[in-house]
Amino acid sequence: MTGPREPFMLDGGTVRLRPWRLRDAEQLRAACDDPVTAHFMAQMPAPYTAEDARWWITEGSPETWRQGGATWAVVDPVTDEVLAGAGLSHLHEDRRQAEVGYWVAPWARRRGVATAATRAITGWAFGTLGLLRMELLTAPANAASQRVALAAGFTREGVRRGAAILRDGSQGDYVAFVRLAGDPPGPVPPGLPGFPDGELTDGRVRLRRIAPADAEDYFALAELPEVARSNVGGPTTLDGVRERCATAEADWLAGTRATCVILDAESGAFAGEIGLYYHERFLQQAILGYALRPEYRGRGFATAAARLLSDWAMEQADVVRVVAGTFPYNEASRRVLERAGFELEGTLKARLPGRDGTRIDDIQYVRIAGKHR
Repeated sequence: MTGPREPFMLDGGTVRLRPWRLRDAEQLRAACDDPVTAHFMAQMPAPYTAEDARWWITEGSPETWRQGGATWAVVDPVTDEVLAGAGLSHLHEDRRQAEVGYWVAPWARRRGVATAATRAITGWAFGTLGLLRMELLTAPANAASQRVALAAGFTREGVRRGAAILRDGSQGDYVAFVRLAGDPPGPVPPGLPGFPDGELTDGRVRLRRIAPADAEDYFALAELPEVARSNVGGPTTLDGVRERCATAEADWLAGTRATCVILDAESGAFAGEIGLYYHERFLQQAILGYALRPEYRGRGFATAAARLLSDWAMEQADVVRVVAGTFPYNEASRRVLERAGFELEGTLKARLPGRDGTRIDDIQYVRIAGKHR
């Protein structure tokens, strides 16, 4: 078993994968000089020039084929417009595995182009090359690429710490997705379902997924003394908050965390944040946590948010137990949980680390899905 060595075309149904041609140079330059492409493809030159495009077409891509890899222009099968680039690399004959990769031009995103190309390459690799395992690696913040992986039948396998080299020369992580030859074609469902219509609301409070644009509001909230006092294990710097916001969608797709902003439904203003942490899936138990800006406290916003998110977890995400802990001094939070339908379950002695090195009791409340009560 060896790589193809000579360029050839693949039929991807809604797309065609063909060798690069010199007339593609301007579209290649425009696509690879896009800020999103440049951000996630650190191995590419930035800025990406016409000379870089011509070098890839005349030298870089042909050399990849000669070394046993594969690289294609992904084009519209009718117009021959360049939509993306895709390829196969890191072929390990002894392991019968390889890696599939792609980028999509800004004018072709959200059209299923990368999914179609990935399926075509994977099907060819399993069928013609006889591979047993295909890998797909994405940056933790590249949720769009992770959705492609799931749609193409790849299952999230884990995080490869320090495996990526970022544009500044530092190390970064990769999220690894894998499809085996015997796996179904997909799609693989995300770890947590989305919200109906993109949000949850009771008409007064709205919940939506947190996004990178929320970082400064989230950080300002976390910096409030009463919020910082209760922050156990969360980010404590603006850069840390930005990273959490950037990777929140990946956490959602992985099924480990649903982090949301709480919005005033009337004004659209940022009122707080709420998260569901699903680290005990085998127990069907998730942990709820939240924080509000001072001007929204005492107005039922936290109660509504806790009820909305726990309802969604039990009705849509198959969670049976939603647990929420409070510090002994936080009577207001306990009243919120009681109004939201949570019941006092007990006290876990010295469960939480205090900022001064002491341990703090965790007063636990629980809400249980109705069919299991």
